[in-house]
Amino acid sequence: MTAPQIVVGAAIIRERAVLAAQRASPSYMRGRWEFPGGKVDPGETDTDALVRECQEELGVLVRPLRRIGGDSVYARREGSPPAVLRVWTAELLDGDPVPLEHLTLRWLKVDALDDVDWLPADLPFVDDVRAQLRG
Repeated sequence: MTAPQIVVGAAIIRERAVLAAQRASPSYMRGRWEFPGGKVDPGETDTDALVRECQEELGVLVRPLRRIGGDSVYARREGSPPAVLRVWTAELLDGDPVPLEHLTLRWLKVDALDDVDWLPADLPFVDDVRAQLRG
């Protein structure tokens, strides 16, 4: 059995809002929303990948704080290995996020979390984020 590809996402929280990113690609994900992040490379830790991906996708430096929820399984696509999403809350240490690989970014307050069309793998983390924002 093939080990799943690990994908990491950052729930970057600032001023009681979380950063959401609207996907540009691939086409079947275009326009839907996610917690920014990406695939963990071989030999890389989940948190190192999270920091790297935020630098590449947003042009910012983050510090992962704590993992929320469990593994969220991606829908299996023919020809692709199984994959799971792991999400961490993260602190923005340096820079202002810009959509280097996304269509746009939004800071969502607790009352706006349901206003975007989350990707299925990201959706299970929204309630944990909601609790963080209310906390």
